[in-house]
Amino acid sequence: MAKRLYEVWKGKNKFIFKGRLIFGPDAKSLICTSLLIIVPVIIFCTNVARNLFDETSGNIAGYAILMATVVFTVYVLLLLLLTSARDPGIVPRNLHPPTEEICYDSSASIDVGRQTPTPRQPPTKVVVVNGVPVRVKYCITCQLYRPPRCSHCSVCDNCVERFDHHCPWVGQCIGLRNYRSFFLFISSSTILCLFIFAMSALNIKFLTDDCGTIWKAIKESPLSVVLMVYCFIFLWFVGGLTCFHLYLIGTNQTTYETFRYRGLERPRVYDRGCLNNFREIFCSRIKPSRNNFHAFVQENERGLNRCMNSRTYIGDLDGNRREKVEDDREIGGDLLNISQRREAEDA
Repeated sequence: MAKRLYEVWKGKNKFIFKGRLIFGPDAKSLICTSLLIIVPVIIFCTNVARNLFDETSGNIAGYAILMATVVFTVYVLLLLLLTSARDPGIVPRNLHPPTEEICYDSSASIDVGRQTPTPRQPPTKVVVVNGVPVRVKYCITCQLYRPPRCSHCSVCDNCVERFDHHCPWVGQCIGLRNYRSFFLFISSSTILCLFIFAMSALNIKFLTDDCGTIWKAIKESPLSVVLMVYCFIFLWFVGGLTCFHLYLIGTNQTTYETFRYRGLERPRVYDRGCLNNFREIFCSRIKPSRNNFHAFVQENERGLNRCMNSRTYIGDLDGNRREKVEDDREIGGDLLNISQRREAEDA
């Protein structure tokens, strides 16, 4: 019986709706992130927004505050789902590894100083990007040379194009295809925190005018103060993250590149100017996924079996290499003993 691609996928991803939605292995954290958004909004709507509605005597402003909160919260949750449930730009594994080259492996040298040629892929190769040579690495797991700016995520066990980082809060890698929605999610969360903080402070102000002192106002609505403290704490997180990614977008860098090459002077190969960098993120068309997880795959010896046995092939090849190296070392040791015996006889 034919199987779909998501059923035989080698990565650690989780799929629902027959492969139409893809999540990372830590997708359960998505529930925690959603609760951190929904619970404060419910408290705000049932307490603070209701007090503001009473203060405005049923004016349109009271309805506007409540509706704006609900609509914007739904928008933030949709962005969260779009970021977490979308293919971030996974590069499919190579079912037909490139032909291995004959290279001299220094680890396979024997005692007499001779090196054994062993078939293996060069660990890196050079490609030209915007007129600048860039070194790309060979991924042993995916059996391919990674495209520029691509990296292998150890959490999801996939190579991801324009890899930024693996975000535990959304339970997904952030890459080429979901970076835009990720930035919109954190920036919208920042705006939502500011809005709830401001409306809670406004409610305290109205209560202060009615009660006479701020302490009586706090006793009248302690949840307003709780929401203000909560939003203030989270503003440092999502607000700081938004500012950091604004810098990354302006310079066309990724989080992975920034921290991996920190302190090193490297040319900014992908920087096309601040305005063009922002256009690339927000105005460009999102590339279609390279993987159709819902599609059927051929379960024959040339297709699926080759995919499933690719790691076994590499392991057998490595074993053959080690056996050849050990044989060469024994031969080299015998030659060295013969040479020493002849030198003793001549002496």
